[in-house]
Amino acid sequence: MTTKEQTQATVREYVESLLVTIILALFGTTFLVQAFKIPSSSMEKTLLVGDHLLVNKFGFAGFPGGPFGLLPYREVQRGDIIVFKYPFPPYPHFVKRAVGLPGDRLKIVERQIFINGEPLREPYKIHDPELPRRLNDNFPSSENYFYHWMEPSWAAEVEQLIEGDEIVIPKGKYFALGDNRDNSQDSRYWGLVDRSNIIGRPLLIYWSYAQPEDEWEEVVDENPSPPNALTAFFARARWKRFFHLVR
Repeated sequence: MTTKEQTQATVREYVESLLVTIILALFGTTFLVQAFKIPSSSMEKTLLVGDHLLVNKFGFAGFPGGPFGLLPYREVQRGDIIVFKYPFPPYPHFVKRAVGLPGDRLKIVERQIFINGEPLREPYKIHDPELPRRLNDNFPSSENYFYHWMEPSWAAEVEQLIEGDEIVIPKGKYFALGDNRDNSQDSRYWGLVDRSNIIGRPLLIYWSYAQPEDEWEEVVDENPSPPNALTAFFARARWKRFFHLVR
């Protein structure tokens, strides 16, 4: 083989390797995992502002068996943290915890959730004792303020779902709440999460960077960029949260 042919072969191998790498990367971000950043405190103390997550997209993200039916799959379980598309435009990504499952009878009485008549143990949730009585405390409710804070379409739907003092969650729907219960815009305010809108579940925190919370922001940012200043990264990095599994 001549030198020219060897050079051409080498270039071809590099190009082929690059194309394979690109294809695998696109496959991975499409079907397997995706990076997100937490900009709000609605999931504290489980997830903090500035946590950067890898989200497992094939676990239960709307296609049983994952891509081509070859990857592990299970249904959403009570207590799972889920990333999903918010049901109203512009459909940003939210992260909450699935509390109510399809078929459940759910109510909240003085901040205590009851599922099918039984109190739900939630060691992960926190409350702010200084906040006044709000929609957070009781759900559903017949009081006028109850509907004032809700999306109009959800307020109308709730009335159709109420049986006695509970709501019955329809098939293919989930009731999702933030762990920081008094500082979270969630299913109490805008409605149920549709099964088809669930993207996946957070797998691990691959790095965490202390930063101010985006005011009233609830969404998770896709494909976050690392900080520009290396010195700022080292000064504000939360080292103990690196590669921390999310539960």
